[in-house]
Amino acid sequence: MPALHVKKGDTVEVLSGKDRGKQGRVVNVWPARAMVLVEGVNQVKRHERVQMAQGRGGTTGGIITKDMPVHASNLAVVCDSCGRGSRVGHEQGPEGKFRVCRRCGARL
Repeated sequence: MPALHVKKGDTVEVLSGKDRGKQGRVVNVWPARAMVLVEGVNQVKRHERVQMAQGRGGTTGGIITKDMPVHASNLAVVCDSCGRGSRVGHEQGPEGKFRVCRRCGARL
């Protein structure tokens, strides 16, 4: 399973596609598929049928808007000190390995 440069909870910027330039928080990551779910990015409309659950009220149907996964290669991690999307580097320190911003060198 390949390691990704994006982790859950990171703020990322979209580099390509219909949502280019948007920023959002990473909600979920699937490393095996190299896919990432970002809040408010790659939204699609889906028609949902009414679910009649036994003993419960069930769900209402209609057209809902939901976020869909984005490929990790289309995302850049936003550095807290720069405020812009940048590539991620790795450094080894006395307290262990950590990620750094390639623009300014700050820890991510």
